[in-house]
Amino acid sequence: MLNLIWISFFLAAFCTALIKLVVFGDQQVFAQLMEAMFTLSKSAFEISLGLTGVLSLWLGIMRIGERSGFIQLLTEFLTPLFSRLMPDVPKGHPALGAIVMNISANMLGLDNAATPLGIKAMKELQTLNPSPNTASDAQILFLVINTAGVTLFPVTILTYRAQLGAANPSDVFIPILIATYMSTLTGLLAVAAVQKINLLDKVILAYLVGFTAIVGGLLGYFMRLPQQEMLAQSALMSNFILYSLVITFICGAIYKKVNAYDAFIEGAREGFQTAVTIIPYLVAMLVAIGVFRASGALDLLADGARSIVHFFNMDDRFVDALPTALMKPFSGSGARAMMIDTLKTHGADSFAGRLASIVQGSTETTFYVLAIYFGSVGIKHIRHAAACGIIADFGGIIAAIFVAYWFFG
Repeated sequence: MLNLIWISFFLAAFCTALIKLVVFGDQQVFAQLMEAMFTLSKSAFEISLGLTGVLSLWLGIMRIGERSGFIQLLTEFLTPLFSRLMPDVPKGHPALGAIVMNISANMLGLDNAATPLGIKAMKELQTLNPSPNTASDAQILFLVINTAGVTLFPVTILTYRAQLGAANPSDVFIPILIATYMSTLTGLLAVAAVQKINLLDKVILAYLVGFTAIVGGLLGYFMRLPQQEMLAQSALMSNFILYSLVITFICGAIYKKVNAYDAFIEGAREGFQTAVTIIPYLVAMLVAIGVFRASGALDLLADGARSIVHFFNMDDRFVDALPTALMKPFSGSGARAMMIDTLKTHGADSFAGRLASIVQGSTETTFYVLAIYFGSVGIKHIRHAAACGIIADFGGIIAAIFVAYWFFG
């Protein structure tokens, strides 16, 4: 899928540029394409190197959280919920522990830990699957929750925003929290409707009411404030929560007698390696998007979307962030590159830049997760997994647009 998307950017850029040259006589268009290729490749390298310090910082802190038992704490908290959502999984089965560990790692932004845990969970669920070629109800629910991408600590997004000049990189934290909750809730409701899960079960209902009360409390609090005060309070709360998590991780390490400094160094070393590793991927995607934009093809798509928006007399500022939203279900690296392109083109603190950041944090990459998790156990018939995953994506994107207008509009 990513190969097809990448090739399509170059071919669409070439065709658009050729039309501009032949039909409109634009003799500079191919020079602009070449300039975009060289400029964006250099820019991608500089962004990757610039990420090294911030990425090392946050991955070091996250490693402290991992070693201090924070994932285990989240696991114990969420286990009763998932044992009710997946009645076909026996109590005490290894699948439940792997599922909750995976969800907990995703919530904390620990991608490197989440993926192997997710594959392990899918393999454990496969041992209970009566039809090995067909996804079971439990496997579909697990996958859709993954694609919803519930995130408590959007480290990567905050890191890119800091690198690209945001005055307050964490000002999107509360909006991301709201959008990712809506994405997860939408996905859960979609699966529950198909699988006839009893959401009125007292344990499930207690969790849903609790989570909704927290998000609803945030909404209620911010709704009472004027916009400037809301932005100030949101920034204060975001920074307080994020720093409090850092302190919680460190205190957990002290309690567990974990060497927090060594854990930080280990995670920071991984952050440095990650920053170097992403250079070729970032170069590939930013150059492809750069020529697509330089050819005028991206502007044509945006203008088409704006025409539709104007027809319904709607505000069109969200259109500039749509490329990130449209790419997100298909490619995580592609969506990240689209977000970076929006941040660079329109500014990290622009409406489009903030919305692209919120969209990027609201959902996971549906088709990538489908391919990795189902592919790991040889499932060919995915039933309603893709449909419910896309519904979760759509819920997250719509929520992201609304919350962006509310906070930053």
